[in-house]
Amino acid sequence: MGTVTETSSAPFTSPLAAEVAPDVLERFLRYVRIDTQSQEGSPAYPSTAKQLDLSRLLAEELRGMGLADAAVDEHGYVMATLPATLGHSAAAGGAQAGGALSSGASPESRPVDTIPTVGLVAHVDTSPEARGRDVKARVIQEYDGGEIRFPGDPTQVLRPADNPDLLRHRGHDLVTSDGTTLLGADDKAGVAEIMGAMAYLVTHPELPHGRIRIAFTPDEEIGLGTKHFDLRKFGADVAYTVDGSTAGEIQDETFSASSVSVTIRGHNIHPGYAKGKMVNSIKLAADLLGRLPREGLSPESTEGRAGYVHPMAVEGSVEETTLRFIVRDFDAERLAGHEALLRRLADEVAAGEPRARVSVVVERSYRNMKEYLAAHPRTLRAAETAIRRAGLEPRRAAIRGGTDGARLSEQGLPTPNLFTGAHDYHSVREWISVQDMGAATATLIHLVQVWAVDG
Repeated sequence: MGTVTETSSAPFTSPLAAEVAPDVLERFLRYVRIDTQSQEGSPAYPSTAKQLDLSRLLAEELRGMGLADAAVDEHGYVMATLPATLGHSAAAGGAQAGGALSSGASPESRPVDTIPTVGLVAHVDTSPEARGRDVKARVIQEYDGGEIRFPGDPTQVLRPADNPDLLRHRGHDLVTSDGTTLLGADDKAGVAEIMGAMAYLVTHPELPHGRIRIAFTPDEEIGLGTKHFDLRKFGADVAYTVDGSTAGEIQDETFSASSVSVTIRGHNIHPGYAKGKMVNSIKLAADLLGRLPREGLSPESTEGRAGYVHPMAVEGSVEETTLRFIVRDFDAERLAGHEALLRRLADEVAAGEPRARVSVVVERSYRNMKEYLAAHPRTLRAAETAIRRAGLEPRRAAIRGGTDGARLSEQGLPTPNLFTGAHDYHSVREWISVQDMGAATATLIHLVQVWAVDG
């Protein structure tokens, strides 16, 4: 999409959200055109070199804003600093910046070195589960509440009956792809919102905030976003990933997650002479999959706080086949039970064909962030205050997935997840509201002021 149309007259949550939305939309539409899909099983880090195309652009844009230390490191992480500012008085700041200044004490009443460093984090990669190159984004102005069809693939339809969130966005400007690719809002929306917030703060130095650290990570979609993340180098006291969905949500709880690989080694021989000799690992793998529970314990049959065992990939031949699973649950004991189920099923397959060799490898991915965030209630309260000041009612929610913040929280940096406004992640029917993007950006602008002014 070569041009950006002006947003409609649909109501924004605040004057600040309306002010920043056009800039954030323009950034988003530029970023989604860059293919940044990560790749499962790649030996490289980042898993795909094309992620660096966006990372380098972001570092360049941050330096152009005045964040002089913005750089891409050897692992593909972008990090940058917006220094603290004392600003003017609260009254002057509010008048000069359209009311963006948070209420509270005058910023001069608090030394800058007592203000926590706030980190803002998003990931540049997009999911490998659907095509991600040649994204053709379109803006649907003042959505009328009806079905949305996609020009690139008319068989793809967004129906309000299947997607109640659509009805709550009647009158909004929506962005989708043409139906042949991901849109890439997961997480280029978060990237654009952080960049938009930084651009606004740079041009409004009267607004008080402490030191802000920015990080854009690769490979989050394949569970490796924090593999080489240097917490000491990042230097934040508290952080927020901007990778959520519904406007107003703060996600303070994630699944706990493991990955499980089951490798079955059989014996291949010419099929014309295979009687009594061949051990077909493909058939044994199918046997194992057939033993999974048919009701429950799968993504397509669970919701809420119910976990699942999900076969993600099957790779192999007669000689050797590997099954790759992701295992998820909010409860650590139930998660261990799901892992034990796969071990038991593998043992049953091995017992039924003693000539086969079956091995199981379980790897810890991340753990529920809630247990780590419980010790840092101020982190969530600050986000709730910022969301209210952006004109929304905050709501804490659990995410049936994970974020970079889950691992960062486990490593000692409390990092809940904030909304971006996007929906239907990992799908060619992915969509996002421009008004919600404005609200997300406004939330970030308020958030850093809450930490600086409110204490």
